[in-house]
Amino acid sequence: MMTKVIFLTSAAVAVLLMFSWIRLLHACEAANGADWGNHWLNRLDGLNRIFCRHFHHLVYEPLNLPATGGALVASNHVSGLDPLLLIAASPRPLRFLIAREEYDRWWLRWLFRAVGCIPVERARNPRGALEAARKALKRGEIVALFPHGHIHLDHHEPAPLKRGISLLASLTGVPIHPVRIEGIRAQGKTVTAVFIPSRACILSFVPLHCTGLEDEHCLEELWDRLARPEENRRDDNPHRQRRSGKSSDNGETAQ
Repeated sequence: MMTKVIFLTSAAVAVLLMFSWIRLLHACEAANGADWGNHWLNRLDGLNRIFCRHFHHLVYEPLNLPATGGALVASNHVSGLDPLLLIAASPRPLRFLIAREEYDRWWLRWLFRAVGCIPVERARNPRGALEAARKALKRGEIVALFPHGHIHLDHHEPAPLKRGISLLASLTGVPIHPVRIEGIRAQGKTVTAVFIPSRACILSFVPLHCTGLEDEHCLEELWDRLARPEENRRDDNPHRQRRSGKSSDNGETAQ
């Protein structure tokens, strides 16, 4: 009798789990918002959107990306949650440039490889990563990166942006789509930030076209967009300071 009860209970649990699994798959498929070219990656995309919207209460203006063709997405970087939030807000797949040491985490490398992340050798010449990103943009893909190169919070000392993004924009002619992430509770954290509920918000800005602009001018404009909007931090912009200093030097030379 006991054996029969155990068998029936196990069967009922198995059916319940199977039913729950099927419902979860359907929910992920319904929430999917970008075509990654793979059924399971699309489901994972849907699961990520559900997670970000319900656990992190993500609100956002959909990234104003072109329907086709290459583009760059540039964001401030406040936590390890940031890539998940950007993917959840994007109508197209995003290929991230990430540090090699992050890419080589054995339990995540399969995922980074599957979604097309591009590893950057920060301690060496990043030329290989930039070339891979350039080719992806030329193929019409969306490349996302954090121009500060690491987590940088609003209360930190103003820091210049890395030149890689302006170089990619000038080499390919694609627009830069600046976005700003706010409302993260575990700012400055990497893994922890994923599991602490937030009131996440993504702000999208007008695309920046850097064709014909000097690198420093392009970075100056991008820095302004990524800075906290309610604060007047124009004088803190290190790229503006560099350009002003260059103009002053040129003026003195001319005199």
